[in-house]
Parts: sequence; structure tokens; C-alpha cells
Amino acid sequence: MKALWTMFLKSLQLPKKEAAFALNRIRMDVVVFYLFILIAVSSIPSYVKQLLEADDVSIFIFTIFFFIFHYLIVLIIIFALLSLIAAMFFIMTKLAKRKLHYAILWKMSAGASTIPFLLYTIFAFFYEVESIFLTLSILFILIIGVKIIFIYPKRRDEKISK
Repeated sequence: MKALWTMFLKSLQLPKKEAAFALNRIRMDVVVFYLFILIAVSSIPSYVKQLLEADDVSIFIFTIFFFIFHYLIVLIIIFALLSLIAAMFFIMTKLAKRKLHYAILWKMSAGASTIPFLLYTIFAFFYEVESIFLTLSILFILIIGVKIIFIYPKRRDEKISK
């Protein structure tokens, strides 16, 4: 539980150097579980909206259908998108000759997505969220990720000069 709270707090502090290095030390299973929770929380506005529009359906059955046809699909899409963003960051780290691995970049992408998820959750209760929000969220994650990449030092040349 403490690791989840640390993940949340440090994610809000990105792209600070201390926060980036702290997220680097968090295990990948904690990051994945953190995203499960974050996506579940951000699905609450959709759940409430669809539940209020549902006619004569038991809450139990509706919840099962919502989990299968909304939450799991959104989860898969978000994990795929974060993996794609981390792959882009990985290419960028190779070009910039930085000392970062794909797993670290994936964690950073997941951490950088915290603020967009929280903003979506809040706005979705009061407004109809447009697709431009997705574009702005991805742009936000990319900006944070680029800043984090350049926090890390460059690789030393491993060629031995004679």
C-alpha cells in the first residue's frame, strides 16, 4: 500500500529528478496494479453515466457488463498506448545516448499519465470530454517523458582508446 501511495505522490511531482529516480525504484508489478486502480477510478464517471441511462437492469449484471465491455477494453487500449509511448521514448533515448531501459521508460509513461487521468475523472463528472483531451493528454505525457529522458546522464563510450 505504501508503494502505491509513493507511486501516486511521485507521479504528481514528475518531471523532477527526485521523483523520476524514485519511480525507477518501484517494482513493475506495483506500477501495473497502480494503473489498474487509476483506470478503475477514471472509469467511475462513465459507469455512473451509463448506469443512470440503463433501463430495468440489475446493478450486478450492469457492473459485470461494464467491467467486460468498458473497463477491460479501456485497460487494453491504455496499456498498448503507454507501451507505444515508451517505445518512442526508447528510440529517443538511443538517439540521445542516454542510460535508460524500456522498463524504466514504461514506468515513467505510466507515472506521467496520472495527472491526465485525474483531470479526466474530475471533468467527466461535469462536462462531456472531447477527443481533444486525449490528444492533449498524450502531448502532456510526451513532454514530461522528454524532460525525464534528459535528466538521466549520457552513456559513456565503451570503446577503449589505445
